[in-house]
Amino acid sequence: MTDHFKTHAGYVAILGRPNVGKSTLLNKILGKKISITARKAQTTRHKILGIKTEGDYQAIYVDTPGIHSRSESPLNTYMNKAALSTLNDVDAIIFMVAGTAWHTEDEFILRALSKVKCPVILVINKVDLIPQKSLLLGHIKTASEKFNFQAVVPLSAQEDTNLDSLEEVVKKLLPENPFFFPKEQATDRDDKFLAAEIIREKLTRFLGQELPYALSVMIDNIELKKEVMFVTATIYVERQGQKVIIIGKDGEVLKKIGTLARHDMETLFSRKVFLRLWIKVKANWTSDDKLLSYLGYRE
Repeated sequence: MTDHFKTHAGYVAILGRPNVGKSTLLNKILGKKISITARKAQTTRHKILGIKTEGDYQAIYVDTPGIHSRSESPLNTYMNKAALSTLNDVDAIIFMVAGTAWHTEDEFILRALSKVKCPVILVINKVDLIPQKSLLLGHIKTASEKFNFQAVVPLSAQEDTNLDSLEEVVKKLLPENPFFFPKEQATDRDDKFLAAEIIREKLTRFLGQELPYALSVMIDNIELKKEVMFVTATIYVERQGQKVIIIGKDGEVLKKIGTLARHDMETLFSRKVFLRLWIKVKANWTSDDKLLSYLGYRE
């Protein structure tokens, strides 16, 4: 009698300080954009699942907000909690650092990892930016001595370098399980969440340093009519001056953000999108627990 067909499935958390490339890594592994990216701390604010099913393996990656060693505001506290709460619920952890630097936040995360029971893979990202190979080799040696890592994988998420090595390590750590999600599913998030994140990414990228962390996006309505997706969204800011920046001269900035977001949505949802954006001023929303909950920042 032959063995039953065995499948392996498990959860893998991607942890790291802000801006080490966690969301880029997830998007590259999945081959599609699930998690938003920008060269700015706090771009990822929620835990997002990215599901990769290949053959008899299903890896469920948990992209987490960047961890701060200091967390003053309720929003920061929420994000740290969201990231660290995954540690006890996963089968493996990818701890991501960037280049040859080792920061206070990296050390802070390492201390949190000392309490976990599952294997930890150290990923050194952005190796394409390290000029000399000897520097990288020295850094790998030093980093390896800091913790009993399952493996150390140097890669470049942006350049698609060595991602397959990381995926091979992950596969070996997935326990025997039935698949948790249908094979074709790529994320646990719904269309509303993904649409809101796309708009927030465009705002964060387009406005650079002008608007720090004072904005959030809520999808008011998504409706499908004759294969066209109609999306209405509200952008929340803390002050009137921020609203003026987003609108721009003669509405040019808001128009540009809307166009960029609509194009990304059409790619993601594979259909024509009609997008309408509104802006509302809500003073100090990043410190208002009730409003944070309303905007989706809750346990």
